[in-house]
Amino acid sequence: MNTPPPPRNSSRPLRVAALTSVTLLLLAGCSGGDSRLGTGTDAAKGADGAGLKIALITHGGEGDAFWERVQKGAEAAAAKDGVDLTYANDSDPAGQAQLVRDAISDRVDGIAVTLAKPAAMKAPVAAARAAGIPVVGLNSGIDAWKSQGLLEYFGQDEIVAGAAVGDKLNGLKVKHALCVIHERGNVALEARCAGVKKTFGGETENLYVEGTDPEAVDTVLTARLRQNSGIDEVVTLGAQFALDAVDSVKAAGSRAHVATFDLNNDLVKAVRAGDVQFAVDQQPYLQGYLAVDSLWLYRTNGNISGGGVAPVLTGPAFVTRTNVTAVAGFAAAGTR
Repeated sequence: MNTPPPPRNSSRPLRVAALTSVTLLLLAGCSGGDSRLGTGTDAAKGADGAGLKIALITHGGEGDAFWERVQKGAEAAAAKDGVDLTYANDSDPAGQAQLVRDAISDRVDGIAVTLAKPAAMKAPVAAARAAGIPVVGLNSGIDAWKSQGLLEYFGQDEIVAGAAVGDKLNGLKVKHALCVIHERGNVALEARCAGVKKTFGGETENLYVEGTDPEAVDTVLTARLRQNSGIDEVVTLGAQFALDAVDSVKAAGSRAHVATFDLNNDLVKAVRAGDVQFAVDQQPYLQGYLAVDSLWLYRTNGNISGGGVAPVLTGPAFVTRTNVTAVAGFAAAGTR
């Protein structure tokens, strides 16, 4: 039941709870029940889902702690449900699209996918549907999942999260916020900064950096802070970038504070120390867990979370110095 490794430019696939010599029991009379599946597909694969093959395909970059948390959540769900999980990722939209096509060729029983670049994923998602493979979305693509025919979506409404950050900055009496976007064209990241601008009463500007090059991020951010001493808040869109921003603020001799989206163990320490004011946690572990578990539930019991009409929100939740201790242990374990 193992799938071949994905093509070049992707991570090595991870297998969870591989099963051998399993007999699948198809439930008689249980039909697809949702037009978005395509034709000729039964929702129920087997009474307990044993032997199901699920592919989780993301746009995450290599070595990113955020995606490690997504993967951990997916692994936990796969182990609980007794399914065979393949995780693959490619930050290049064309590469990610090819990974979906590879999963279709491998005849998986379900696909969980991120839609950071929805246009690039439209054709492969349609091909999965035509092949009768249920597809759910997570993390990115909250405005595209329904139009592309996905069954369910698990993630954070980035406009809502950004607006909440804008409100928080107003309460902190911030005057000029710099929103650092580390991947141009990523719809989720753009939405975060748009949300901040929507509610923040001060001045906002976006700064685009190449997130795959930490040294370049530091150089560009430090230069911008030196150019404009009026910037009093740096808002980053990933935990590692917040930690970099702390160094950039110091190097620039700036008075700016740092706040961020997303969380990891080092970021928790920075919040505790007061180096970062707060973090917005969208709970990536939960996103991976729910995405895999939802496919198992759909295949074994015909369940559709949110009824297929509303996303299942996993955030935003603010982590500040007042509540950081409560999540520190989970962050240290790599699940928050």
